[in-house]
Amino acid sequence: MLVELSTPLTLPSGAVLSNRIAKSALSEALGDRVQAPTQDLVRLYGRWAGSGAGLLITGNVMVDRRALGEPGNIAVEDEGHTDLLREWAAAATADGAQAWVQLNHPGRQAPRGLNREAVAPSKIAVTGAPGVFGKPRALASGEIEEIIHRFTTAARIVVDAGFTGVQIHAAHGYLISQFLSPLTNKRTDEWGGTPANRRRLLLEIVASVRAELGPRTPIGVKLNSADFQRGGMTEDESTEVVLALAGQGVDLLEISGGNYESTAFMGAVDDGVKASTRAREAYFLDYAERVRRSLTDSGAELPLMVTGGFRTRSGMSEAIGGGAVDVIGLGRPLIMEPELPRRLLAGEAGAKPVKPRRLRIKHLEGMGELMWFGVQLRRIGRGKEPDPQRHPLRNIPHYLRTTGLIGRPARRGLVG
Repeated sequence: MLVELSTPLTLPSGAVLSNRIAKSALSEALGDRVQAPTQDLVRLYGRWAGSGAGLLITGNVMVDRRALGEPGNIAVEDEGHTDLLREWAAAATADGAQAWVQLNHPGRQAPRGLNREAVAPSKIAVTGAPGVFGKPRALASGEIEEIIHRFTTAARIVVDAGFTGVQIHAAHGYLISQFLSPLTNKRTDEWGGTPANRRRLLLEIVASVRAELGPRTPIGVKLNSADFQRGGMTEDESTEVVLALAGQGVDLLEISGGNYESTAFMGAVDDGVKASTRAREAYFLDYAERVRRSLTDSGAELPLMVTGGFRTRSGMSEAIGGGAVDVIGLGRPLIMEPELPRRLLAGEAGAKPVKPRRLRIKHLEGMGELMWFGVQLRRIGRGKEPDPQRHPLRNIPHYLRTTGLIGRPARRGLVG
């Protein structure tokens, strides 16, 4: 059968994506001062609900309000914000799209200003970001079991609120990714020491969430193809993780790569993504094809999604039609063109090229770009249109003010 962007996809759970385009997780950071959803977030997802995408995946929702990755994170520990979660879910699903909540724990990637302490598999700090992240404390075995319970509880709460599924974030150097990597997991107990033990946390979280949600609710996983660091998790080890996930009823595997020490996931493809992949538009297609072969050889089925680098309809159609992936993930293009999926499904060429003007200050370029896109998200959340002409220098004080980093009293609720 000829598979196109408009072809529906039935997932292993039986849930159906109406097409092959997904809004991938973005750092929306639109939670309030007690980590609850806001009306800006509801309006933002109401706009994306009409985008035409078959799947919307939310940005980071943390499972512990004592462990935040950035200002404005949503945290779900209990039913305290159920009414707001229901509003958010209703907005996201208003046009019939699947809407999944991405669940996460930052581990050692927990900024000092937001958290009393950071925890991790081992006492190994993030390098290359002096002053941002402190040295973490190694988790005790009982605390790891508690984290599994937190993922499970959060999954139940968001699905009860009306979201149609969840995605477990096991990429980009956050806690589960830290357990998977031999660079950051130096444990010698049942949670480390061998590849099988290092992937135990991820597999136990998936199994626990599946047992809680039942067989008909979609569960996705976001996984690094590799850490792009010497001594980190390799593509071979990552493929072993994929094969293990295929046996646990995962519905969709999203492939990404890198972490805060090697930022392949931000598009810094020179950190290790192959030249052949760069030429093919998307960052992780070569790895996706390798995973597909391994799954086929083992007789397993696991739908694959790749996010990062897709901009043209022809590139997306080639990846889908050639069988490399089942779903195309779009992130930043949907900030500047919230209705882009409808254009693509109608046969139009692709995303309009939009990039912020450069600051011409080497050490601020990456942060300036992140802030620029963050301010565009906030514009949509306030009912405005994105502003591609906005100068990035205007964004820095605006971003710091709206995220609470300046101009507000100390956010005591974030460190309790």
